[in-house]
Amino acid sequence: MNKMNEQYEALFTPWKIGNVEIKNRIVMCPMGGTSLFGWFELTGCHFDKEAAKLFLERANNNVGLIIPGIAPLRDTFWGKWLWQNPKMFEELKVFMDEIHKTGAKLFIQLTAGMGRSWAITELVAPLHKNKFTRALIKPIIDTSHELASPSPQKSRWAHDIECPEMTVEQIHEIIEAFAKTAKLCKEAGVDGVEVHAVHEGYLLDQFAIEFFNKRTDEYGGSFENRYRFAAEVVKAIKEACGEDYPVSLRYSVESKLKGFCEGAMPGEDYVEVGRNMEESEKAARYLQDAGYDMLNADNGTYDSWYWAHPPMYMPENCNLEDVAHIKEFVTIPVVCAGRMDAKVGAQAVAEGKIDGVGVARQFLVDPQWITKLIEDRVEDIKPCICCHSGCFNFSSSKGHANTQDLTDTMGLARCALNPETMQSKKYSVVPAKKQKKIAIIGGGIGGMEAAILLAKRGHTVTLYEKSDKLGGVFVAAAAPSFKEKDRDLIAWYIRELAKYPIVVQLNTEITDVQALDADEIIVATGAVARKIPVKGAETAVEAVDYLLGNKTVGDRVVVIGGGLTGCEIAYDLYLQGKKPVIVEMQDDLITTKGVCLANTSYLRDFFKTNQVPVYLETALSSIEADHVVLKDKEGKSFTVEADSVILSVGYNPAPVAAKKKHVHVIGDAAKVGNLRSVIWGAWDVGMKL
Repeated sequence: MNKMNEQYEALFTPWKIGNVEIKNRIVMCPMGGTSLFGWFELTGCHFDKEAAKLFLERANNNVGLIIPGIAPLRDTFWGKWLWQNPKMFEELKVFMDEIHKTGAKLFIQLTAGMGRSWAITELVAPLHKNKFTRALIKPIIDTSHELASPSPQKSRWAHDIECPEMTVEQIHEIIEAFAKTAKLCKEAGVDGVEVHAVHEGYLLDQFAIEFFNKRTDEYGGSFENRYRFAAEVVKAIKEACGEDYPVSLRYSVESKLKGFCEGAMPGEDYVEVGRNMEESEKAARYLQDAGYDMLNADNGTYDSWYWAHPPMYMPENCNLEDVAHIKEFVTIPVVCAGRMDAKVGAQAVAEGKIDGVGVARQFLVDPQWITKLIEDRVEDIKPCICCHSGCFNFSSSKGHANTQDLTDTMGLARCALNPETMQSKKYSVVPAKKQKKIAIIGGGIGGMEAAILLAKRGHTVTLYEKSDKLGGVFVAAAAPSFKEKDRDLIAWYIRELAKYPIVVQLNTEITDVQALDADEIIVATGAVARKIPVKGAETAVEAVDYLLGNKTVGDRVVVIGGGLTGCEIAYDLYLQGKKPVIVEMQDDLITTKGVCLANTSYLRDFFKTNQVPVYLETALSSIEADHVVLKDKEGKSFTVEADSVILSVGYNPAPVAAKKKHVHVIGDAAKVGNLRSVIWGAWDVGMKL
């Protein structure tokens, strides 16, 4: 075993939260869907064995402190309070004994609620809007309770829904529930609790931020009144559990908020309408003095969601500077989260800028990543690419609430790149009952994933790729400057393939699958770009050709198609100093389900902030020598100057063979989707062979 690189040594020093010692500085941050109390299921709250398995595996792989995802104090379904479920805490106690054997510590995160940030779905929204159906479903799901906010205001997710004002009685009930639940956690051997949250625009944060809190009672108005709710929560917990029981607070240093559903870009000069740094300096000290023992910090609200859930467009370590600044105003430990790089985090700890490094979704992709770091096997760490398509794919576009399917909404914290995460009953590597010779056609992500899985299961695998490199269309997707993690992922796959007896044949095009010497054949040949029947289309540049650098473009570039790929191309063009224009037939950019609002809102806000022209509900009529002709929703034609036109209008499956006995079609060759559907689909087939 190799010795750990000394640049990471600061991460592996002990520290204390209150009187609880943590063995290292790596904190597994809370993520929606990783709650130990399975609260988003019709069966009601229960001890979640799948989440417990997830945490135990990470605890056995050297994490210092684990903070599971939010546990609402009151069940989403049926309205039962957590403290009314003693059986759940009995099971928790047994689990905590197992966690402590590993040397890890664990805090339970409890939430007051979401208020206006509750991701009401397209399915539930109409039921809430109708007075009769709202009353009818209240015993099952009390939408008015879930949406209750400091003041009447629009929902973040459904702008035509007004959230009701929370009563003082409800506030007191929540404070009491914090105390009762925390006491049960302590009795179960839980090392501490985290209060969720003066953070990310959740309920306690809405009370703290004047922009959202228009109350005139003791919970609104002055600074002390707005932070009173959060202060009374920690005081109640300490009274119930003792002053020495650690209580962490999930905390956003700055709101990065320009207005309703409008966030601030990194480095942007703007007027903060939420919590600015001046108020945060005061608030951090005030909350510490109220009794909090740690700040688990980053930035943002749901209106600027990309700060708390950074997509690949956000810089790495995006919150570190702000969090390091706020540490100067408190004496309690401060953890920083948000695309934290291990080297940078270690250096920040060594310099005393922060006390702990918060990491979340990397734990979903690779449960062994800390162990690999310790063993100096950094290149073996499978990278998180910040796609959010398995872990938090709440999607939304103009006029729509959370459009994600209910099964997805209820199944957070899964991983696009690692199907086994939170799905161990469905996906697992099981030795094959009969070893077979398997041919895989196509060396993209789907083909490589299938090859690795099948080799692990004991099959003999040959992978055929017609080009001279592996990666398929993902090579193009990974080309922009901000896709460094995508490029790391391709490199990881290539290295991983070499660990198994997989024969890889490049520059080998397969046209006749029947000629292959194989028991089973997997077709993973991807998709081809759609064509559009307009004048001049042959002069346009296909998205893939642009991304691969096969064709160059001029200064003024019109991008036809405002889906994810088109928007990423326009973003890339802008970063290069070019002048992109986006043309989209839908009424908003990126209307596809499954693309997280944190990702889409960044791109929408970026284009708005930087005045990138976007023509919605607009069709392309023709491409001319120096302009395009467009038609708006009223049928009116107009022109836009263009040196180049890039077409990003989708793809059609391109299988080299149809599905039949012993021939299996996966990924985009079967149905065009995303990386998640490609990888999970590879497992759906690979586990059966």
